[in-house]
Amino acid sequence: MRGYDVRTGEMKWIFHTIPQPGEFGNETWGNESWKWSGGANVWSNMSADPELGYIYLPVGSPVTDYYGGHRPGDNLFANSLVCLDAETGERVWHFQFVHHAVWDYDLPAAPNLIDITVDGRPIKAVAQITKQGFTFVFDRATGQPVWPIEERPVPPSTVPGERTSPTQPYPTKPPLYLTNGSLEEDLIDFTDELRAEALEIYRQHTAGPLYTPPALGGNIVRPGWSGGANWWGAAFDPETGRLYVPSWAHFSFVVLEPGDPANSDLAIRPQVSNLPGPRGLPLFKPPYSQLAALDMNAGEKLWSVPLGDGPRDHEALRGMDLPPLGSYEKGGGPLLTKTLLFIGQGIESNRLRAFDKDTGYELFEMELPARSSSAPISYLADGRQYIVLAVGGGVDREQLVALALP
Repeated sequence: MRGYDVRTGEMKWIFHTIPQPGEFGNETWGNESWKWSGGANVWSNMSADPELGYIYLPVGSPVTDYYGGHRPGDNLFANSLVCLDAETGERVWHFQFVHHAVWDYDLPAAPNLIDITVDGRPIKAVAQITKQGFTFVFDRATGQPVWPIEERPVPPSTVPGERTSPTQPYPTKPPLYLTNGSLEEDLIDFTDELRAEALEIYRQHTAGPLYTPPALGGNIVRPGWSGGANWWGAAFDPETGRLYVPSWAHFSFVVLEPGDPANSDLAIRPQVSNLPGPRGLPLFKPPYSQLAALDMNAGEKLWSVPLGDGPRDHEALRGMDLPPLGSYEKGGGPLLTKTLLFIGQGIESNRLRAFDKDTGYELFEMELPARSSSAPISYLADGRQYIVLAVGGGVDREQLVALALP
């Protein structure tokens, strides 16, 4: 990470997210892996507090994403929220969310700078959402957790040469905004037949609670690399102290294979794909995408609602009176107004939806001409309020969609 004087273009400082010799954290890269390891980049957008003069870096995973036998140790500052002094580039504080990461759980979104009141005490806080469904909350000046964070035991790796961390951090508040871990109890059970087919698929592979490491025979990682909360981020309402988080219940199938000495010096080569469930349905229970509202003053979840119908019209589910299941797709970011929350979805549904932000009740939906993968914006011009969002990408033509009240 480099800091520049925007007036002169002069570089003012460099902060190494993979620490160099003599820098804090260098010892967490065993085997001198700091020399040649990559990744640990600032993968998403940063946030800044001009009053404090601090910037907040959401740092991504080290390479390779699913195997770390060549980089023993916790690997700071990968998978960490790092607070820097914007003037000097000096580290003020940091917190690592995943030690020795082998799940591609980058910090996926810009940290939300939030002013909250907890037990009568005002706190200038920073909240970091994650792919795992956790929300970590800190005093943004000191890095002190607002609520306790526990180091809990997690399963060890079975891969020769791999030494994963024996514990990982779990926040005690707020609650999860989506289910994580690949557990048998979470397999689909719309019918007995679908449940049996899901079990047959599931039992062919390694699976387990969150942070079960990838395995040579193949492992189900849930959420997957694109799941949970992601680049679109969360929206904070300063009037109510509520954080709104969209998420996707995507999971990955990760197979570790012996490396090919003719093409690489890596001992292990990861392969990542999707794992279809019974008859093309998702392997796990819904909701497949959802929107959650968190009370950040109390550290509680207020409500969550599915985003979209999902596979309710699948032939295996015909005749069932099912509620919305949530679309199995990535969407866009949230936009808050005085009373509403707008959010777009893409690929499967191509919809713009509006919710009552107090209750989560869906008030409006419209079809979009293409997928939405961005956050809408709202602005006032000539006395009219507009909402505009970008749609398209991939095979779809990029365009802007604008809405306004009469």
